[in-house]
Amino acid sequence: MAPPNIKTATLEEAADCLAVLTLAFCNDPAIRWIFPQPSQYAQGLPLFAQAFGGAAFQQSTAFYTEGFGAVALWLPPTAQPDESSLVSLIQQGVEASHQAAILSLLEQLGGHHPQEPHWHLVIIGTDPICQGQGYGAALLAHTLAICDQQQELVYLEATNARNVALYQKHGFEVLGTVQAGNSPTLYPMLRRPQ
Repeated sequence: MAPPNIKTATLEEAADCLAVLTLAFCNDPAIRWIFPQPSQYAQGLPLFAQAFGGAAFQQSTAFYTEGFGAVALWLPPTAQPDESSLVSLIQQGVEASHQAAILSLLEQLGGHHPQEPHWHLVIIGTDPICQGQGYGAALLAHTLAICDQQQELVYLEATNARNVALYQKHGFEVLGTVQAGNSPTLYPMLRRPQ
């Protein structure tokens, strides 16, 4: 099978990309801990992805496989998450009993971010009907090649223990674990240029 054709998402394609990510993360332990109710999840995940990685659409670092089988939002060293939107989402869209733990998770994860310039893989996901076909791996390899060419560090936060081995196959190392309250464990990971 030929590798999937990878495209750069435009602002007009952002809604399609966010829809794919909403499908992709419906069983993710950390995301569903944040948004446990179905309607809360369906509304919250696109806003969460937009707050964390929406700058990728402006930076031309949001990528998808042709047909929207998989999507990845990357922040280059010059871009940051929209922290005010993220805090607002937590305050308004997350159960009060989880808010302190989420803020603690974010603070702990911030301690693992490299101080050097780096790319941040904010979120990557595959439509469940396309999983197992190599779309996510192709998206990952696409931008890692750019990062290697530029000799840039890459950082991500795995929200599902099952994905750690996949990232390790692509050269990432676990920096530690992060957990707060009754949250699932998160895995900050770093990849050096190869």
